[in-house]
Amino acid sequence: MSGTDDLLVEAAELAVEIGHAHPPILLDVRWRLAGPPGRGDYAAGHLPGAVFVDLDTELCGPPGPDGRHPLPDPAVLQAALRRAGVREGHPVVVYDGGDGMAAARAWWTLRWAGHRPVRVLHGGFPAWAAAGLPVDTDVPAPPPGDVTVRPGGLPVLDADAAARLAAADTGVLLDVRAAPRYRGEAEPVDPVAGHIPGAANLPAPEYVAEGRFPSVALMRDRFAAAGVTADQPVGAYCGSGVTAAQTVLALHLAGRPDAALYVGSWSGWLADPDRPVATGPEPER
Repeated sequence: MSGTDDLLVEAAELAVEIGHAHPPILLDVRWRLAGPPGRGDYAAGHLPGAVFVDLDTELCGPPGPDGRHPLPDPAVLQAALRRAGVREGHPVVVYDGGDGMAAARAWWTLRWAGHRPVRVLHGGFPAWAAAGLPVDTDVPAPPPGDVTVRPGGLPVLDADAAARLAAADTGVLLDVRAAPRYRGEAEPVDPVAGHIPGAANLPAPEYVAEGRFPSVALMRDRFAAAGVTADQPVGAYCGSGVTAAQTVLALHLAGRPDAALYVGSWSGWLADPDRPVATGPEPER
């Protein structure tokens, strides 16, 4: 595994760090796809000193032709991060309700925005609580941060680039939704089931379980079985770019920091009715 020390942090390790003179900034990004918003969870108890940041309205743009969770407006994101006290070059730790998806999207967004020192609390809030570590209900008022959002820190695919990657013989586009959604048999969220022609299906539970990543060797095996090689381009998409951000994090852990995210994902792909929809099993490679 390459660079795991700047990607994940365990609860016990974080408990030590927040006792230091200059602790990391903690962002609570708890979120559920079908609601309700995570702010209620935050109010009921959060890591001491953590500030709540809303995935839907602050870390992502409003739903539209670019999908259900498009890239945020840089000015809106910068204002939210500064309100949360994020300072230029200062470490940040993000955590969610335990499945790791919202935290991964927050991690990805901050790195895309040019803020590199950000890690995910492995196992999220449940891991912290299970360790018997302190939980707070006070809402902190941190000094305003000075972070500057500089988009471009991580690679992004648009629809055309995703289509090219899916169709290429040298590279792979991973569709990490459940197999029935990929095959076109069921679609609980978006209006049409199916997948981008040429994409390979690797459902998220095959490389992460309940927000915790398995060994690097296992992740590399899973990605290799889906067609990911060490020297060819790789990208990922899901329904709206949240689960796929966790895929990108897993690929980073497995040694592929060049992995690209199709932020619009399936919801963005379907915004143009002229884009093709494939159904059925994976294509042969």
